[in-house]
Amino acid sequence: MGIIELLLISVGLAMDAFAVSVGKGMTLKRVHLRHALTAGVWFGVFQGLMPLIGYFVGRSFAEYVTSIDHWIAFGLLAIIGGNMIRETIWGDEEDQDGDFGFRTMLVMAIATSIDALAVGVSMAFLDVNIWISAAVICTVTLVISAAGVYLGSAFGSRLGSKAGIVGGLILIAIGIKIVVEHVWL
Repeated sequence: MGIIELLLISVGLAMDAFAVSVGKGMTLKRVHLRHALTAGVWFGVFQGLMPLIGYFVGRSFAEYVTSIDHWIAFGLLAIIGGNMIRETIWGDEEDQDGDFGFRTMLVMAIATSIDALAVGVSMAFLDVNIWISAAVICTVTLVISAAGVYLGSAFGSRLGSKAGIVGGLILIAIGIKIVVEHVWL
């Protein structure tokens, strides 16, 4: 996997956290750097940690499925991406408030990073350096989430509704690329 693919996966994974960060920003009368950093660090750390967990779980059974690993990676990415799109279009409106406390951020960080766990499993079947991949995913999510708080405050709800769709489409496109490269190259 090249750096472009890794960056696209990172952006795709960060879209849930971005959407939540935009929502958090919309609830604030005045955004402070601590709000942006709180969201960025929480979401970034969890988005970086989950692929590591998924990768090592996936590696434990990778030898048994190497002949279909590209289909597994595609399937997981397509399901995750499709679910992101479905939740964005038809999901319930999340209860957004200005709370940046420990419990609130922990729950949101876990909820927005579950898809990163599945991506980590799919990475176990690819030729990747998981440590670099996790660091890039963490960093990209941190920056995008911090920016989301500011953008949410500045632009309101116009951005939040599109983020999940864009993220889902990116993940599906990466899954298709993996299959195409494996089957035809």
